[in-house]
Amino acid sequence: MLRLRGCKISFLASPVTGRRESTTHRRGIFPGEAGQSAVEFALIFAALFSLLFGILELCLAGYTYHYVSEAAREGTRYALVRGSACTGMPDCNATAAQIGTYVKGRGYPGINAPIYMTVTTYWLSPTAGSPPTWSSCSTSPCNIPGNMVQVTVLYAYPLGIPFWGSRTINMSSTSQMVISQ
Repeated sequence: MLRLRGCKISFLASPVTGRRESTTHRRGIFPGEAGQSAVEFALIFAALFSLLFGILELCLAGYTYHYVSEAAREGTRYALVRGSACTGMPDCNATAAQIGTYVKGRGYPGINAPIYMTVTTYWLSPTAGSPPTWSSCSTSPCNIPGNMVQVTVLYAYPLGIPFWGSRTINMSSTSQMVISQ
């Protein structure tokens, strides 16, 4: 066996031909480079892991926003068919508290409505003019047919991406319709 400046040359007999052939093994320039690839793999894996879970978390945020906007529409539909002229339905003459309870109780999958969701309901009445405008209802009851109901749903989405920290994204959706009953 012969050693030359960081190279190790050995002569081995080939099992096929029986002749001696040389093989060269190159050592690294610095001693102790044995775990370098493991460290590089760990660093790259951590970065890719964070990126993958960040993408998944943002997809869940988009999913949540879809259901927040659906919750606002459902609250508006609930209010517009349960106005002051409603008959024959349970919970007629819906109040803001009943609308909020209904929206939070819908049970959308993956959404923790009782903790992170806020539901606000406004009633608007038309004012004379061309074109008519909508202003805050000042007469009682406000949920009469012809008035408009506006439901705003605010959801504080807890966003958590590994190695980036936790943040909250506030999602809001508003829906409005004219009361029919």
